[in-house]
Amino acid sequence: MVTGVPLRVAFLGTPQFAVATFDALLDSRHHVVVAVTQPDRPRGRGQRPAEAPVKLRAVEAGIPVLQPLVLGDPAFVAALERSSADIGVVAAYGRILPPVILSTLGLGTINVHASLLPRYRGAAPVHRAVIAGERETGVTIMRVVKALDAGPMLASVTRSIGADETSEEVERDLARTGASLLVSTLDELAAGHVTEMPQDERAATYAHRLTKADGLVDWSRPARQIHDLIRGLHPWPHAYTFLDGSRLILLRSSPSLEDAGAPPGTVVAAHGDDLSIAAGSGIVHLRELQVEGKRTMAARDFLAGHRLTPGARLSAQP
Repeated sequence: MVTGVPLRVAFLGTPQFAVATFDALLDSRHHVVVAVTQPDRPRGRGQRPAEAPVKLRAVEAGIPVLQPLVLGDPAFVAALERSSADIGVVAAYGRILPPVILSTLGLGTINVHASLLPRYRGAAPVHRAVIAGERETGVTIMRVVKALDAGPMLASVTRSIGADETSEEVERDLARTGASLLVSTLDELAAGHVTEMPQDERAATYAHRLTKADGLVDWSRPARQIHDLIRGLHPWPHAYTFLDGSRLILLRSSPSLEDAGAPPGTVVAAHGDDLSIAAGSGIVHLRELQVEGKRTMAARDFLAGHRLTPGARLSAQP
């Protein structure tokens, strides 16, 4: 039975990942009194200012929105205080909260983090876990403290990672899982039943923010690692290589352990649905790819429009 007084929540989140948690809060017995998102920023090819997914959802739900340029701005702190929120909930907000914000709300602030802390603290926990070939991940609800993702843990749930799943697929599922876990954690907090467990600093790892440079494929690496990079960087920034001076974006693949009998980066098969590339050990079978600026294609469609034969080389330079 759910007990305790419903909590007034200040929600801090920006991208699509956070929308699931925001919606779960709206459907819960707790009350979202304000949504805090990052300022509108240029997005897409036209670089036009665009509203973030959480802002759009908050406006649709009639929730007041705050978009501070500086989190320590006295005007923002005052607005947060006027909301009379009991607790802050963070889900992929994208900025580090200063002490003045952490001390503003009576019950503090908790965060929905997409990893099994203390592993993969930081900006890209799902992507880094997939790239590393991890077999499981999860969501942790933790208390926000000054140090990055280092606060005590209130709850967690584990999820396996399939051998061919992309970061997009894993993150989408974790968003739903984290939303449910967050609401149940708030219920427990309201009832005074939560036990906070400190993280083991000795086991902490850091998930660095992604850059386009992360996507450059080193064909001397094992096929499994290259496959993990391709699926880990989907949907952004994508793994890539170069073919005859053109940037080739790699979207879907599968690895095999068979001996390619050719130097890394060499095309060993190019017919029908089979576009296979020699790795440092094993073979990477490319299933879906894209010439930069062109449409996404299955391997068969790509080969139909490109004269590619065994012995051709993919490289790390144009």
